[in-house]
Amino acid sequence: MPCERPLFETKLCPPQSFAARVADMPRPLVFTNGCFDILHRGHVTYLSRARALGASLVVALNSDDSVRRLGKGMDRPLNPLEDRMALVAALESVNLVTWFDEDTPLARIIESRPDVLAKGGDWAIETIVGAIEVRAWGGSVHSIPFEFERSTTTLVDRIRNVRACSG
Repeated sequence: MPCERPLFETKLCPPQSFAARVADMPRPLVFTNGCFDILHRGHVTYLSRARALGASLVVALNSDDSVRRLGKGMDRPLNPLEDRMALVAALESVNLVTWFDEDTPLARIIESRPDVLAKGGDWAIETIVGAIEVRAWGGSVHSIPFEFERSTTTLVDRIRNVRACSG
């Protein structure tokens, strides 16, 4: 008997199907993006807060090449795109997950025309990619304050330091 796909996998959406999938989602639609390399409490709390701003939450992840171009190191991301997408899609707060290979998610933002654009508290609203466009069509832009000071980069550095000291 073949195994059925886990339900969360229905939330995974390739960029070429993204606009059509988003068109059928309940509004207001919230859009956010990021690497989500090692999923941690800060991420899941942030995504829950973003979801609370609307009826649907769409998350666009940086492709592996896009993450590398961010300057986080050639060994990043630690988890490949498919794994990062699956973990984010498995979260209750998330309705749809896609990706982008460009340096910014602007194309996915324009395709989805979100009512709400959200980023983490380390982003000033005027520096959030897509803020000008979302505001132009009447949407709102939010920089959601951190509730838990967590960082994948800090975690990776801590692991490397422990390994270096015990090696």
